[in-house]
Amino acid sequence: MAAMAMAMAGLMNGERAVVLLFIGRVLFSLPLSLLFHGIALSLLAFSALSLDILADSSTSLSQFNTRPGASSGILLGAVTLPAVAISKMIQLSRAFPLDQVGIEGESCLVTSGLVLYFGDMLAYTIEKVSGFTMKSEVVQYGSKRSEISIIIQGLLLGLLLFPMVFKFVLRMWESTFSTARSEVRTNNEIWRSLIFFSSLGFIMIVIIPSWMQLVQDFHMHPLLWVLSFIFSEPLKRLSLCVYWMCVIYVSVLRFYNISKNSKIERILLRKYYHLMAVSMFMPALIFQPEFLDLSFGAALAVFLALEIIRVWKIWPLGQSVHKFMNAFTDHRDSDLLIVSHFSLLLGCALPIWMSSGYNDRPLAPFSGILSLGIGDTMASVVGHKYGVLRWSKTGKKTIEGTAAGITSVLAACSVLLPLLASTGYILTEHWGSLLVAVTVSGLLEAYTAQLDNAFIPLIFYSLLCL
Repeated sequence: MAAMAMAMAGLMNGERAVVLLFIGRVLFSLPLSLLFHGIALSLLAFSALSLDILADSSTSLSQFNTRPGASSGILLGAVTLPAVAISKMIQLSRAFPLDQVGIEGESCLVTSGLVLYFGDMLAYTIEKVSGFTMKSEVVQYGSKRSEISIIIQGLLLGLLLFPMVFKFVLRMWESTFSTARSEVRTNNEIWRSLIFFSSLGFIMIVIIPSWMQLVQDFHMHPLLWVLSFIFSEPLKRLSLCVYWMCVIYVSVLRFYNISKNSKIERILLRKYYHLMAVSMFMPALIFQPEFLDLSFGAALAVFLALEIIRVWKIWPLGQSVHKFMNAFTDHRDSDLLIVSHFSLLLGCALPIWMSSGYNDRPLAPFSGILSLGIGDTMASVVGHKYGVLRWSKTGKKTIEGTAAGITSVLAACSVLLPLLASTGYILTEHWGSLLVAVTVSGLLEAYTAQLDNAFIPLIFYSLLCL
């Protein structure tokens, strides 16, 4: 028995233990109407755990280890999104009849939360082109989408399709002028840049808006709608834009100079941007949540465009963007793509997007801002400066840092809840449940070697929905 216990302890590392604790908390909150969903999640977790253990112990599956010292992350990656869906269904079961919870829960994630999901766009397009009315849940609930959600999806769809279009146009241009004189070819970079920005502008200003108006029955040009939306409350929204620009300008200038002239570790430099996210997003989420939804979509579109410019070295911005972004990269970014800024933005945005519609847990939209902007930052700073007791012999995370992260999030919640109550929110958070959510997400930050910006906000959001 002792040998078996030791073998189990060796297989059950910290990350797996925390993920199973998270799954157990979700299953404990299940109503009887979602029993089969809970059984499916349990089977998925067991299968993913077995494969995770096999991947870490087998040399034939060593390709799952993306970085030295990191586990395969199969368990965490496999159960996170299904657990988010079930947590949302549990939340909706408190407001909708039990026989509608499954449909409402799944459609809510598609229509109001995961705006990166484009399956309903394809369904709508097929319906419009073929004239065949599709009676699917995606189409049914897609018709209830807000204008903001449609605009965000249009922006992201255009940017994801743009690289293919640009590559095709560039090949045609190069084949046409391949026999041109050498003095003409000296301006190759300038012409390439002109083709890039012309193609991007044509897709984003003409093609995607036309598609949105035809397929999604958008009643006006999206750019005009955005301007109308902003100027419907000009003082509040324009003031917020000015505030954001000032914060970004001061922060980028300050942190970039520090990164060039200071010996501070990059992991701490990156936390400055987490604090910047708190200062930018927290006031907007309290007082202008709809405008923040739209702004997140615009920011994500700008990030995608800049990343395309950086990867393809588009003149005149490509080299400058690469030099700036490279100052804040670490081992979790690949040689080709820099994903940390995307994960931070999406980590803050996804809980807010998923909370649109019915939401009886006022802290749920703040889960990304609280976990990344406050908890993760305090854990890193305190752990780096004062941490002595490490969670593991090989890891760098310390017990002092984790304790600081958990305490700081709880302190922020104690300030935020009365503030939300003063703005009209009906508080339904229970401190016991909140303590479990903060502790589990804090422990996951301590143990996981995966991209924590992507997983911790979703785990924290799921636990806050229960």
